[in-house]
Amino acid sequence: MTELDGTWSEETEWTAVDEEFGHPDEDGGEPPQPVLAVVGRPNVGKSTLVNRIIGRREAVVQDKPGVTRDRVAYDALWSGRRFTVVDTGGWDPKAEGLQASVTEQAELAMMTADAVLLVVDATVGATTTDEAAARVLRRSKKPVLLAANKVDDDRLLADTAALWSLGLGEPHPVSALHGRSSGDLLDAVLHALPTTPREVLGESRGPRRVALVGKPNVGKSSLLNRLTGETRAVVDAAAGTTVDPVDSLVDLDGETWRFVDTAGLRKRVKTASGMEYYASLRTRAAIEAAEVAIVLLDASEPISEQDLRVLTMVVDAGRACVLAFNKWDLVDEDRRHQLTRELDRGLVRLPWAERINVSALTGRSVRKLAPALRTALTSWDQRVPTGHLNSWLADLVAATPPPVRSGKQPKVLFATQAQTRPPTLVLFTSGFLEAGYRRFIERRFREEFGFTGSPVRISVRVREKRPRKS
Repeated sequence: MTELDGTWSEETEWTAVDEEFGHPDEDGGEPPQPVLAVVGRPNVGKSTLVNRIIGRREAVVQDKPGVTRDRVAYDALWSGRRFTVVDTGGWDPKAEGLQASVTEQAELAMMTADAVLLVVDATVGATTTDEAAARVLRRSKKPVLLAANKVDDDRLLADTAALWSLGLGEPHPVSALHGRSSGDLLDAVLHALPTTPREVLGESRGPRRVALVGKPNVGKSSLLNRLTGETRAVVDAAAGTTVDPVDSLVDLDGETWRFVDTAGLRKRVKTASGMEYYASLRTRAAIEAAEVAIVLLDASEPISEQDLRVLTMVVDAGRACVLAFNKWDLVDEDRRHQLTRELDRGLVRLPWAERINVSALTGRSVRKLAPALRTALTSWDQRVPTGHLNSWLADLVAATPPPVRSGKQPKVLFATQAQTRPPTLVLFTSGFLEAGYRRFIERRFREEFGFTGSPVRISVRVREKRPRKS
């Protein structure tokens, strides 16, 4: 057997590739699901109840009002039926400023859902805000359920009878915190939900998933609103407005994409606390669930440690990536020269990512995002045939052999692209390859085959010497 001739037949090496890397998954279409919107005034336990319904801690919960601000969708399963639960911020018709935007998002969720669950604090009883919400819901032509939350023991059961006055039918006593009677409530939810949603959005294959990430206040929610053409995410001058990831279907350049607006990352997950800690975990999960990430950077400010931390998170997750420099309308000539120097120093890990200068405020160049996303995803899915790969690598190694290590020069015996998403090369060698040589191989690999917008991973497997047969 010759080196790098594409005829490697040792079973153990192929088995090692299969065990470590497996095979790329095929994306399948997901059937449409009916939607349940969970609404109510601030701090009645909506997000806690949502976590109870979906059976996992997804929605950010903290013991103070106003933690949830956008409408956030989660998948739920009960008694064999799947449906979507939309958590909303506190509904208050008299709110102003940021809270008024939160109320608007809750009202949009109510309008687009197939059924609505109004959550009331049983320990307080029906307030004027609850009564106002009930009046709006009674006028809607869709099923409405009433959940009397925080009924932690039998002493509060009698108080729930007063909630009949809201005119929404029988109140369902429940404790989101302890799970009391949550099964009965879910049975009622399934009875109220249609078997299929009233409106089906998106394509049968399912849109490609895009995570919109960056540090706080770089304009992620503003860009999402610009792309959707509506106020889909709450925007405010205060940093950290978005807490939960927000899903939106966006029609961009003739194709439907699923965008996820995420919370801005201030600190490392290990040093964050409270609401910020759980928001960081959800941002990380959103990146893991996405296929490609748009990393938004503020072009008017110097690249910060927070920006680099977000970029590292995307690279470590192995996701395709597009860099978008927002607020370009604020950048003058001096700042452009300064930014060029910062990019040369700070973005050494992502020379392969396509860069686009945009303005969420004016709409500048936002339509260039779709071609960049397609390029990145095509690279992420790309596979180089083994024969072509080994032929190219044989010429490369012959022209530039690996550096000598401990008096011996390692040989590259064989190579294969073990997987896509992200593209991963496995090199079988007779000895260790220095990190600098692996980077050299990656750089020349990109020059030959492209892979713009996608990370490329290189794994080296040193072949152990077998004892000679006597």
